[in-house]
Amino acid sequence: MLYPNWADIYEAITLLDPDAEAMVQGDRRLTWGAFDERASRLAAAFQRWGLEPGSRISLFLFNCPEYLELAYGAFKARAVSTNVNFRYQTDEVRYLVKDADAQVLVFHGALAERVAGLGKDAPPHLVQIDDGHAPLLDGAVWYEDLVADFEPAAPVERSGEDLLMLYTGGTTGMPKGVMWRHGDLFQAISYPAYVAAGMEVPTSIDEVVAITAQLRTVNASPVMLSAPPLIHGTALFLALSVFLRGGRVVLLADRHFDAQELWSQVEREGVTDLAIVGDSFARPMVKALAEREEGGKPVDLSSLRVISSAGVTWSQATKAAFRQRSNDVMLLDMLGASEGGPFAVSMTPPGQEPSETARFTIADGVVLLDDDDQVIPPGSDQVGRLARRGAAPLGYFKAPQKTAETFKEIGGERYTVPGDYAKVAADGSVTFMGRGSVCINTGGEKVFPEEVEEVLKTHPEVVDCNVVGVPDEQFGEAITAVVQLKPDAGDVTDAALAEHVKSKLAGYKRPRHVVRVEKLFRSPTGKSDYRIARETALEALGLN
Repeated sequence: MLYPNWADIYEAITLLDPDAEAMVQGDRRLTWGAFDERASRLAAAFQRWGLEPGSRISLFLFNCPEYLELAYGAFKARAVSTNVNFRYQTDEVRYLVKDADAQVLVFHGALAERVAGLGKDAPPHLVQIDDGHAPLLDGAVWYEDLVADFEPAAPVERSGEDLLMLYTGGTTGMPKGVMWRHGDLFQAISYPAYVAAGMEVPTSIDEVVAITAQLRTVNASPVMLSAPPLIHGTALFLALSVFLRGGRVVLLADRHFDAQELWSQVEREGVTDLAIVGDSFARPMVKALAEREEGGKPVDLSSLRVISSAGVTWSQATKAAFRQRSNDVMLLDMLGASEGGPFAVSMTPPGQEPSETARFTIADGVVLLDDDDQVIPPGSDQVGRLARRGAAPLGYFKAPQKTAETFKEIGGERYTVPGDYAKVAADGSVTFMGRGSVCINTGGEKVFPEEVEEVLKTHPEVVDCNVVGVPDEQFGEAITAVVQLKPDAGDVTDAALAEHVKSKLAGYKRPRHVVRVEKLFRSPTGKSDYRIARETALEALGLN
């Protein structure tokens, strides 16, 4: 079994053809040779700054080639790249960089004001990417100056035990860093990289290079457009998997998702693989296809081979809309998590019609567990938690209790149990029931109710509140605030309450619905009862 360091793989692939293209964003094009050299220069800077193996580098960035350069540079230096959501406000950024003990924070100029607000809590090294939005922040260095000022670092001896860390929302509390060892991540990503593409998983770096060479010989190297932000595991891991085959990653230039730009890039770059996050991307993409058709210029989909999704519901209706326009595209819907996967797969091969929404087939190594961690046999019609053995993260950074809850030792084997509830039929088909926690998944973003509640409670007219998710066609779930206001609250509007949240937290955390109640229900111990809060919201919104 191959258990590699990712930098060792990428360096070997670079030697095949340094002039092959690795990344594209708008008019920017980067070859494998340039990708490798720039990452090596970054590695030299990290080493000069005294970063040791395991030191964290936080990336507070929009999608850009630099994001992947920095990840590669961290791999080379045996450091650990971590993600910071570009929608986060200063206090949210402060929490993440402090939790990660980050030594470096790299940020776009458009985000400089939030970084400035960190004050003494900022990491020792600040690196600013010039995007024309702000002058150089005091104490920071320009990214391009950093690349230019250092000669490429010589390769060092690395290990498959080196880490990549992905901050993700868990089921309770603040985001937690999921620690992936390089070797484990390689095994986990082997499914989309090789198995789903009909290839055997390589057992050596030489075999990885041989596969890349063969694909390039027959002009079959993948060209993947990563539509979601690279701060999300879906986008980052699929991009890394395309690099495993010496392919090219295409990034959108607009910082707000533009489906028309996406289809233009598919045509211009000959995109073969699309990475999306369920209907939050698929619905506007279908709308854009229809608009092009109405304008007499239908999108040329002839290069497309695979559309992959994970993270939020991808409905049968939008899958069918793609199938109507192309009979040659595989639709790959994966039920996974930052903690591992896939747990279940819905694969619609070319020429076949998609199955019903949220209907999957259980993946290899996956079982269903009851609340006592006993395996539920397929066909029992009992709801349980999906659990997967095999390649998995080391655990959560600085969270041993949560690690023990999610990564369980059962029957002498280690299982990943992130909290997805489902039923498994006798034929192995999976009906996904949802997350077994109060964590809200809206458009692929995870939102903690307690965080939004605490902000709402700072509004002078709010007495008490609960925050829940209700079904939403586009985003999977819509954040809904069930609020108790002061009797003399006056004319406070729903929009004003939502804006109050948006002023203190990332915009996607604002409530899309507000349901007013005379008195909020709480248990005798004072705890929130989210089941009742959600039922109240569903009834008020006519969704029950």
